Amino acid sequence: MTATQTPDVAANLAEIEQLITAAQADLLPLAAAPTAARPTLVAVSKRQPDDRIDAGLAAGHRVFGENRVQEAQHRWQVRREQYDDLVLHLIGPLQTNKSAEAVALFDVIEVVDRPKLARALATEMQRQNRHLDCYVQVNTGEEPQKSGVLPDEVDEFIAFCRDDCRLNIVGLMCIPPQDEEPAMHFALLRTIAERNGLAHLSMGMSGDFEEAIRFGATSVRVGSAIFGTRDS
Repeated sequence: MTATQTPDVAANLAEIEQLITAAQADLLPLAAAPTAARPTLVAVSKRQPDDRIDAGLAAGHRVFGENRVQEAQHRWQVRREQYDDLVLHLIGPLQTNKSAEAVALFDVIEVVDRPKLARALATEMQRQNRHLDCYVQVNTGEEPQKSGVLPDEVDEFIAFCRDDCRLNIVGLMCIPPQDEEPAMHFALLRTIAERNGLAHLSMGMSGDFEEAIRFGATSVRVGSAIFGTRDS
């Protein structure tokens, strides 16, 4: 698809859902059992035109992921009034000074990655009486330019979030390095989740979500395969 072509969002959503079904049927032996719940498709809507978002909504999709709080506010505050079953995931880095807005708008925070942010989110959830599901972001590739807790430090950080901050940590999220085989990162994230008793794994994007599902992903974050290449 070229940048000038308008994607068929409804058809793309249907195709991705079929691929999710096929991938779940082909789970690796060490992954979740075939009777596990269907992985959730988080449609990544960051920087996408409004008409493509509305096409996704018209097709019946209700779970979306955004990277930036301010952009998400502009896009979703009005749509929240139209669609009371929306589920919004924050999947991009979060500054502590945006914690209040994030807690007010989102339903799931996937990017808890440092004590200062964990404390800020805990304070805002208590103040707003909105106790959201949270994921700890793990920097599985130990890349200095990326957000996320290092694998050697993540057990201690999960305990801090649970015990000190009383956050509802339900799972882990990762973004594997672009130049490495993602399977080893998916396997590492699953291992960390298992030893910490976490049931949810947010891993896999447009290019590798099927493999992520075979390693037990419970949600996948897919953008370009649904909405096409962003114009900017």
